[in-house]
Amino acid sequence: MTTPEEVRVSGVSRTEQIAADPNRVIIFDTTMRDGEQAPGFSMSGQAKVKMAQVLTDLGVDVIEAGFAAASPGDEDCIRRVAGEVEGPIFCSLSRANEKDIDATFRALQPAPRANRRCHVFLATSPIHRAAKLKMSTNEVLSTAVRSVEYAASLFDDVEFSAEDAFRTEPEFLADVLEAAADAGARTLNVPDTVGYATPQEVRDRFAVLAARIKQRHPHVIFSTHCHDDLGMAVANSLAAVQGGARQVEGAINGIGERAGNCSIEEVIMALKVREDLYGVTTGADSRHLVRASKILCEITETVIARNKSVVGINAFAHEAGIHQHGMLADSRTYEIMRPQDVGFEGSWFVLGKHSGRHAIAKRAETIGRPVEGERLAAVVAGFKRRADQIGEINDAELIAIIDQVDGVSDVVAQYA
Repeated sequence: MTTPEEVRVSGVSRTEQIAADPNRVIIFDTTMRDGEQAPGFSMSGQAKVKMAQVLTDLGVDVIEAGFAAASPGDEDCIRRVAGEVEGPIFCSLSRANEKDIDATFRALQPAPRANRRCHVFLATSPIHRAAKLKMSTNEVLSTAVRSVEYAASLFDDVEFSAEDAFRTEPEFLADVLEAAADAGARTLNVPDTVGYATPQEVRDRFAVLAARIKQRHPHVIFSTHCHDDLGMAVANSLAAVQGGARQVEGAINGIGERAGNCSIEEVIMALKVREDLYGVTTGADSRHLVRASKILCEITETVIARNKSVVGINAFAHEAGIHQHGMLADSRTYEIMRPQDVGFEGSWFVLGKHSGRHAIAKRAETIGRPVEGERLAAVVAGFKRRADQIGEINDAELIAIIDQVDGVSDVVAQYA
């Protein structure tokens, strides 16, 4: 086992290698830490390894595998993930004290030194200082510096988070973050811990912080970690990128404390689809997004909404006749990204009462029962009546409707 003394010689972290490109956004996944903190989402060590493997396939840069000091079991889970999965940077959360940082150090030992990150956090807002920490601003500042210095003695890669940053006085927030950078933090996280901020506030705050701190620390990476209490986690994360953030933290399916985290799949696709606007790239292979979402649902025995952005079952489904007609002409009429780009096999039409004659005719042709002219008009009329009764029309129902129109007696009797 590596001793603290052996790691005090500074090395080059994976983070520094990735950050060499100023337009590259680091994807930091906290599904197994902040996501797991949500009620009902606890994961075993085996489940975390399975999740980490699909996140590695996805091309996530940083995997926050847990909170080592939370329990001996969590420390063991992190150690197992770091030992069984290769590729990403592995990270553990730590409170601003030596005991937590030591737990992180032990848990991450199986990973290569360059792939270990210690994530130190400390609340900075007035309400947290008074109610939770019972610390003055000077005490918070000195605690942040002391903990980051200790973490930097053990890790080449240290991230510091100012918890509840957007309810913190702007000048004090800048002071704490700059002091953390002076102490050795190479990533500065500015989290909207309680989902309070708005996109314009986020964009402006990051721009101001970067303008000040990058004068002394030009290579420091600013990170965003947004919660969804007001439904703006993804919008705020994208605004942070516009303000200069080059790391986005989030979770698959947006799981996390209270209303959840920023949905990492939505950020990945927003940056990809609107590269013209944001002008940045990620290392993500988005074709694994649906698989990551499904595996998480299986592990946690949960479901996501059908209309969930990017990975929901309805994300590339079309029922309205106008939409189906457009899709038949050119899929770009109603789809801004290809379903294959996120891991679906393709788009699909849902035949129901909103479907039009074009989609019905196309499906009939696909199943080998083409109809046109008066037969098509009669099939459409029968289709609409049946759809009003049962909703979605599958292939068997469509064949039965066509047979009814064609006068097949046994089928007519069956559906009388």
